[in-house]
Amino acid sequence: MRTSIATVCLSGTLEEKMLACARAGFDGIEIFEQDLMVSPMSPQEIRALADRLHLTLDLYQPFRDFEGVDEDTLAANLRRAEAKFELMNRLGIDTMLVCSNVGTATIDDDEVAAAQLRRLGETAQRFGIKLAYEALAWGRYVNTYRHAYRIVELADHPMVGTCLDSFHILSRGDDPAAIADLDPARIFFVQLADAPVLALDILSWSRHYRVFPGQGGFDLVGFMTHLVHSGYDGPVSLEIFNDTFRQSNVQRTAVDALRSLLWLQDRTAERLGDTAGRYPMKLASLPPAGAPSGMDFAEILTEDCESVAALLAQLGFTFVGQHRRKPVQLWTQGGARIIINGQRATGTPASISALGFQVASPATSVERSRRLRAAPVPRHSTADEAVLRGVIAPDGTEVFFADATADPAWAAEFGDGAGAGREPASCLVTGIDHVNLAQPWQAFDEAVLFYESALRLSTSPATEVPSPLGLVRSQVMRTDDGAVRLALNLVPQVLDANGHGDARHPYAEHVAFTSNDIVTLARQALEAGMEFLPIPENYYEDLAARFGLDEDLLGTLRSLQLLYDRDGNGAFLHFYTRTVGRLFLEVVQRLDGYDGYGAPNAPVRLASQFEHNRLRAR
Repeated sequence: MRTSIATVCLSGTLEEKMLACARAGFDGIEIFEQDLMVSPMSPQEIRALADRLHLTLDLYQPFRDFEGVDEDTLAANLRRAEAKFELMNRLGIDTMLVCSNVGTATIDDDEVAAAQLRRLGETAQRFGIKLAYEALAWGRYVNTYRHAYRIVELADHPMVGTCLDSFHILSRGDDPAAIADLDPARIFFVQLADAPVLALDILSWSRHYRVFPGQGGFDLVGFMTHLVHSGYDGPVSLEIFNDTFRQSNVQRTAVDALRSLLWLQDRTAERLGDTAGRYPMKLASLPPAGAPSGMDFAEILTEDCESVAALLAQLGFTFVGQHRRKPVQLWTQGGARIIINGQRATGTPASISALGFQVASPATSVERSRRLRAAPVPRHSTADEAVLRGVIAPDGTEVFFADATADPAWAAEFGDGAGAGREPASCLVTGIDHVNLAQPWQAFDEAVLFYESALRLSTSPATEVPSPLGLVRSQVMRTDDGAVRLALNLVPQVLDANGHGDARHPYAEHVAFTSNDIVTLARQALEAGMEFLPIPENYYEDLAARFGLDEDLLGTLRSLQLLYDRDGNGAFLHFYTRTVGRLFLEVVQRLDGYDGYGAPNAPVRLASQFEHNRLRAR
């Protein structure tokens, strides 16, 4: 499949955008008119740069408000178009996007619109230019792809075809199934955009909230399946209007964009199955790595190794030993393995730096991630050490893939192994339940797509949690069986008086452990000197009112700073430790099929942590 992207998707100058697209691996680009207008490069220089970068210039856009007008307006529009055709010849672009009229149309007549497009096609033919007529979702008279295609058929000119745009089709709730029945010779161009499902006017939705495929709520795999069935084999391009993307790092955004098209091709090929090879469009498939079967480890990078070790010890974890050649510790309990990494950590507050996932084939999972443009983790190991393969996630977390085994080979590198034998026979922590990762504002959608495409995690509907610093957007990603759960949190940007990030209010990440007896564990941790996150008395009064808990249970929850939730499936008990650096720990117990995360309790936790940080700052 030929991949392309509109320059409007990216930040920077036109030259910077072209360089980023070439480095990411795109085949071509669309030139957005405004990017050309503000560029100091001449059209000939842009064409020469594209040639040097091996980028095709696939489309010039947009040409607005042409059809459905009176004769005087039509004559002016044809003069305007002829100037653009001359410009396109200098650029070396042979296709122009013509948007359905939203402003100047006064004649609601398909025959008139078709006749005017035919006249435009006759002018374009002298310059060797094709016209891709697109129905804007807010077009005055033409706003569906079927209507636009009907006018193209009426125009009946070899230089007049249609452009299919997934946003304009899916945002209206239009059924894309009829795309499969269109004549592929009359489909001149295809543009893709995903978007979150919002109750918003379509124009505002389109101009600010489009995202790359896989980052929103549209069924783009279904859209692509119908497109492949049509026999179309031209460029498939991204046209994304998004405020965040247009102020983010241009190279990262370009890589994210291409990743989305690689993911989409792979998912479409999967849906087509054995029939995929019957169609002209050849879809790129990724190495068939399955979802992880479990968490192998979580790594915490910190200068303050002692404080993190103290938390683990208070929870009953066993110190297995220190790595034989690095300042790195291994702590275990049940199926949970935590690595405390003090290497090159001077001045680093405790935070999650790496996650290990158990997979059927580490080599295949790494190759899939690399094909998705993830950078490899630079890691030095000696000949007698286990090989750990990993890539870097968009937020900087290192993601490692390991064989699915209860006794990983790398664990033998820590001490003499004697520590493992000291683990109690009956462990109250049985494994890692989930990991919560804070995401920079500019990397949130990128991270969602990365974990979905590389690790094949499923997304749950995003939620928003109020905190003293603003709303925290949370996106849970997990395997179908719940063996791996990640919560990605987009946190408010807190600024100090000078407009810089305020370090007094860091958003902490955490690792949550599963327990089979959280009450006993909490009591033992309390006796070992653990400081729990304080929970206000008001919370327990509300808990009693909501759930009608008996006094004994309520008293136990209150005395141990435990939180509680219940739904139609079961109940949930959990507690939080104090924060060390930018890290805290959570212990959870799921009862009778409860599958959530105690979302009603999240505002209580955020408010308590905020108060703790505020008092500590004083």
